[in-house]
Amino acid sequence: MQIQAPIEESEPNIETATNIRNIAIIAHVDHGKTTLVDAMLHQTNVFRSNQQVEERILDSNDLERERGITILAKNTGIVYQDITINIVDTPGHADFGGEVERVLNMVDGVVLLIDAVEGPMPQTRFVLRQALKRGLKAIVVVNKVDRLASRPKDVIEATFDLFIDLGADDDQIDFPIVYTIAPEGKAGLAVDELETDLRPLFDLIVSHLPAPVVDPTGPPQLLVTTLEYSNFVGKIAVGRLSSGRLSSAQQILHLKANGESELAKIGQVFVFRNLKREVQDEVQAGSIVAVSGIETVGIGDTLTDPDKPRPLPPIKVEEPTVRMTFGVNDSPFSGREGKYLTSRQIRERLWRELESNVSLRVEKTDSANEFIVAGRGELHLAILIETMRRELYEFTVSKPEVIFRQTNQGVQEPIEHVFIEVANAYLGAVSELVSNRQGRFLDLRYGDDNSVYAEYHVPTRGMLGFRQPFLTLTRGTGVFHTLFHDYQPVAGEIADREFGSLIALETGTVKAYALEHLQQRGTFFVEPSDEIYAGQVMGQNIRYEDLVINVCKAKNATGHRATPKALADSLAPATILSLDDVIEYLSLDELLEVTPTSLRIRKKDLNHDRRMREEKRRKTSE
Repeated sequence: MQIQAPIEESEPNIETATNIRNIAIIAHVDHGKTTLVDAMLHQTNVFRSNQQVEERILDSNDLERERGITILAKNTGIVYQDITINIVDTPGHADFGGEVERVLNMVDGVVLLIDAVEGPMPQTRFVLRQALKRGLKAIVVVNKVDRLASRPKDVIEATFDLFIDLGADDDQIDFPIVYTIAPEGKAGLAVDELETDLRPLFDLIVSHLPAPVVDPTGPPQLLVTTLEYSNFVGKIAVGRLSSGRLSSAQQILHLKANGESELAKIGQVFVFRNLKREVQDEVQAGSIVAVSGIETVGIGDTLTDPDKPRPLPPIKVEEPTVRMTFGVNDSPFSGREGKYLTSRQIRERLWRELESNVSLRVEKTDSANEFIVAGRGELHLAILIETMRRELYEFTVSKPEVIFRQTNQGVQEPIEHVFIEVANAYLGAVSELVSNRQGRFLDLRYGDDNSVYAEYHVPTRGMLGFRQPFLTLTRGTGVFHTLFHDYQPVAGEIADREFGSLIALETGTVKAYALEHLQQRGTFFVEPSDEIYAGQVMGQNIRYEDLVINVCKAKNATGHRATPKALADSLAPATILSLDDVIEYLSLDELLEVTPTSLRIRKKDLNHDRRMREEKRRKTSE
């Protein structure tokens, strides 16, 4: 369908929707923003006085509760003094930056939450940069002021420096400050004068953050920012209504982000109230609303008037930097544990993910059984893998690889801005580790508690598999965060990993007798009685090269009998790897077999003889 622009348009009637505030709460991981939203919901009478409510109400996803982070941006609405405050809870991790970038299109101001001890952290910088770039005003909330090491004065100074560093204008730098203890629901304009509720914060939201500027009499314009799904009404599009009105059963024009268009009919319209969607007969400009009945809608589409179509600029997010290959599981154990394992089922699931995950990219390959999936980082892709696994999918994934870019200056690769916090005693070892991964030193400062804060620019290649050796060097006490910096010319070579793998010789059951005599070879990922297959990775070798071993060898029948318990007690316990650990461990010639109940590392080619011939051929060519 071709869209004809109207010949004449009346001047827009610009007004301010004074009874609405659309805000986003942004912060670094674990600074307490979801807990603050909980307190705001409690104090606006969202729940009955006797109602039992879980902590971190908006973190409804199982993965979010397990990891203690926000992965998906969510929105709700509360009413304070007859003013509707639409709240968007955003992720604090840069790997989910796509969620942040798109939901900021719906809001007119932000509440920046900062820990009173840690101060502004790397993810604070990332999310705040996105908000300031859009010209949004901010309220700074210094949380956890009741902690013993609280230093609110220093934190405020560091926050002011951060605003200046990110290019905030004079109006944005003049931010008000609120001090809070989110779990107790207390807030105040001074550290030593906290009130018993969050009224000071609510008052500042109403007085300092601007109301949406809209055209209430113009044609409807809604930019779809988020997608939800209901078993009753199907796909639901969520976004801010910039102008006009929308009502149930209204005819609209659906302008897709790719330029196509089609007529559509709205089913129902909703607003967000008290953690629920409330059906409305009509919604007005300025509100964050939800619309059902348009099954082909996607993120970045515009819903508008058929007679006066006004498309809104589509949502743009930063491109992915890391990719993995998803494929059909062809191991000997294929089909034992999963429900969905064919290439058609995996393809449909990946394409369905694209509808809501705007930072993700999926491409077909020459093989019908493999797909290239690109995301913003290892964690971004790991969450997708874990989600599919819990949905009973069975598949394989390859080692993460960075996405290179071809430019006029040659091939370039993504560079990460790495922030490291370690004890002073470990600084030398950590600096050597970063240097071996082509890292460039930027800055160094010392804390009051013998901690050292260092900054580096490191190729994304160098950050793949960085976490485990970093934690080993720092005895588990080190902390690091990364932010995408820029694309730069490719740095030098970076070693794949320091140790080889222990590979199973044959298919069978792991025997304690065999493990007892092979313990000196390295660290094992399997235990006695585990079923394995030839070519599966059993553990990590103590040397650089791979080693094929037989862990299924049983003891020859003799008259001597050993106590099974004594033999089992003599074995070192198996190393249990999480999904994040396994992804970091993978080598270029290995795959991760993902099933609902198991994570198995295997060689791409399970045949030992072929692998040996290929290795000899590679060494000869070098």
